[in-house]
Amino acid sequence: MSIRHTTDLPSLPASSSTDEIVSELNRAGGVILRNFLTAEQVDNFNKDIDDELERLAPGSKYDDEFIAAFHGNNTKRLTGLPMLSATFRNDILDHDVIHNVSEAIYREDAGDYWLTTGQVIDIGPGNPAQLLHRDLENGPIWVKLGPAGPMVMINFIIALCDFTEEIGATRVIPGSQDWPDYEDRGSDDMTIPVIMNAGDCFLFSCKVVHGGGANTTTDKRRRALTVPVQPAYLLVEEPYHLTVDLDVVKTMAPRAQKMLGFRSLFPKGSPGLMQVNYEELGDYLRLDA
Repeated sequence: MSIRHTTDLPSLPASSSTDEIVSELNRAGGVILRNFLTAEQVDNFNKDIDDELERLAPGSKYDDEFIAAFHGNNTKRLTGLPMLSATFRNDILDHDVIHNVSEAIYREDAGDYWLTTGQVIDIGPGNPAQLLHRDLENGPIWVKLGPAGPMVMINFIIALCDFTEEIGATRVIPGSQDWPDYEDRGSDDMTIPVIMNAGDCFLFSCKVVHGGGANTTTDKRRRALTVPVQPAYLLVEEPYHLTVDLDVVKTMAPRAQKMLGFRSLFPKGSPGLMQVNYEELGDYLRLDA
């Protein structure tokens, strides 16, 4: 039987200390970070991707019923963001909070971290609620390990418009990261909506049960940016090193370059990954030249 350990979803200013943010993340499974992006940054990012998102057709590109339902029949999922948005490259991938929290979560246990995929998730009118899930379900072994397993992902969902329950705000079951059985995903009536203003961010654990909400409106879309970060020893979802031009990478900050796989990674206990003749990848690519 599911046990709900807490009924609240904490909220903090994005300027809060890293220790306070991580503490609330661990306690509830997720925490809202207010004013994560400025209004100008939200506006700039939306302008960067408006045209490409408009051209993108909603719905899944796969026939499998589970995958299609998970993707959403009136949901758009836009990737390839480093080539589309200077705001994403410069302001978001190098955001202090993303790196400070990732360092706190991963440095001691995993050694290093990178981005698995940056996506705009745009839920359209009439789209039903997404299947409840945990982000760690990409690897079945993590489901079997349950709460004792490692933190194989943290996710930053940034509101690009005001999040209301009616337009499909993310839903979450706080405390579900502590349930002993990760085959148990709870039920919709156990969830609470993540209500945010544009520019706020919902940081949550890969172990907490969540899902996109139902958009019950007839004319509004719920637009969000998801920035999931994972330990460097795991394969990423989006192959940025094959899709991002090197000339663009050279304009980015070193932390942001590493998030896309253009700097060497050093998981704990490893002599290094993504190297050339044991030379730092960034040096080989002359990123500092």
